[in-house]
Amino acid sequence: MNISDAGLRLIKQFEGFRSHVYLDVTGHPTIGYGHKLLPHEVFPAGVTEPGASALLERDAQTAEREVASQVKAQLTQGQFDALVDFVYNLGSGRLAGSTLLQLIDAGQYEAAGAQLLRWDKADGAENAGLHTRRQAELVLWKA
Repeated sequence: MNISDAGLRLIKQFEGFRSHVYLDVTGHPTIGYGHKLLPHEVFPAGVTEPGASALLERDAQTAEREVASQVKAQLTQGQFDALVDFVYNLGSGRLAGSTLLQLIDAGQYEAAGAQLLRWDKADGAENAGLHTRRQAELVLWKA
């Protein structure tokens, strides 16, 4: 399964486009739609929106593979898209071993969807941006 256009739009919406390198909240050099620079990558002239979209598609493929390798249960397109966004935003380690993943694999899809909303904290405090993103994932989850 691959992320849909709706899933890619969700990532773009919440990551936002930046044409030049910036440091993300964890201090990683980042560009485009949340693309963390690899050690060999440099963008002295920045990146165009089409270039950023290409980086996003490549990064989304990595998140797709992680979701596919961790989730054993059948997913709808919306559920898959929501999980790819989740992994793109938080990393695959957050999905592995989570109650979210356990509930999915147990076929408890409604309870699993509700678990998405629990991942809205930064430094132990609720973060409005993360809360809004998790709610948007839940909408995709239920689609």
